[in-house]
Amino acid sequence: MSRAIGFTSSFDDPIKTDMDAPSNSVAHVAFVGLPGSGKSTVGRQLARRVGWPFLDTDQVIEKRIGLSIREFFEREGEEPFRDLEQAVIDELTSGEPCVLSTGGGAVLRPANREHLKQRSHAIYLHSSPEDVFRRLRHDQNRPLLQVTDPLARLRDLYALRDPLYRESVRFVVETGRPSVPALVHLIASQLETSGLVPAPRN
Repeated sequence: MSRAIGFTSSFDDPIKTDMDAPSNSVAHVAFVGLPGSGKSTVGRQLARRVGWPFLDTDQVIEKRIGLSIREFFEREGEEPFRDLEQAVIDELTSGEPCVLSTGGGAVLRPANREHLKQRSHAIYLHSSPEDVFRRLRHDQNRPLLQVTDPLARLRDLYALRDPLYRESVRFVVETGRPSVPALVHLIASQLETSGLVPAPRN
């Protein structure tokens, strides 16, 4: 069970730790969520705040294969991509401290869900399909959204993946209203207060 961090309450609300959550010695923060939920944007800013490297699994994969994700999907299909993604998540969650942004479909693999849950302080950036559609409607680089009705596709993805995102994480954060800086501040403050990431140096 994950803990929801809402925006109707104050920043100093306590975070309850899951019984199955990793210990405070775990040195990774990982973001999951639908494509366009803000994982990379929020992750980069959080990484700067805590002084850890930021890594995006899609970017790591693209660098290794020498192709864009879209090109790889078109050439090889989804399953070979998921195999690569699983290997990268396994590697990165076993390595040095980092803030990690995962692909929207990473949670489809049980091994990824297990690694994210047990090896990182994982956070679900929860966005509605409608919010994501407004952000991505002009983006041509999302292979799973190159369909006749992308909003319907997002709703289908949400119905399938929302329970898996929640299964994979320790915290759920609503992304609908706050600005990115406010979102980063809330997440960082909660993690710092809980001793899960380093507090900023004076």
